[in-house]
Amino acid sequence: MVIFYMTELKTKPNEKNVREFLNKVENTRRREDSLELLKLMEEITQEKPIMWGDSIIGFGSYHYKYKSGREADWLATGFSPRKQSLTVYIMDGFEKYDDLLGKLGKHKTGKSCLYINKLEDVSIPVLKELVNESMKYVKENFDVK
Repeated sequence: MVIFYMTELKTKPNEKNVREFLNKVENTRRREDSLELLKLMEEITQEKPIMWGDSIIGFGSYHYKYKSGREADWLATGFSPRKQSLTVYIMDGFEKYDDLLGKLGKHKTGKSCLYINKLEDVSIPVLKELVNESMKYVKENFDVK
């Protein structure tokens, strides 16, 4: 008999204070950019920012099911002021955003992570459009809470 144990996600929403967390970011530029990004994402999503784990600020959440049957809740969008860069979470990935990414400015991408060194390196209107399009995708495809 084979027994499978589902590991529980460690990154969960919690009651930690978002602004207290951001005000403790050591790098001055990263802290200022994070506070600006907080305002931008609140405006776009119309969602209250919530800490997820120790270092991610999320806006909205949704429930999803893996092909394996495992289920979880995750942030609809968000960001984290990592030491290396600001990480913005674009849940539908980047395949359909080639045009926008070409206009964004200096950045790198992962599967659903947009890495920005500093906000002045990117076009804020294009960044807003990326976040807005990603939120639209999540709302159209999942039950956003």
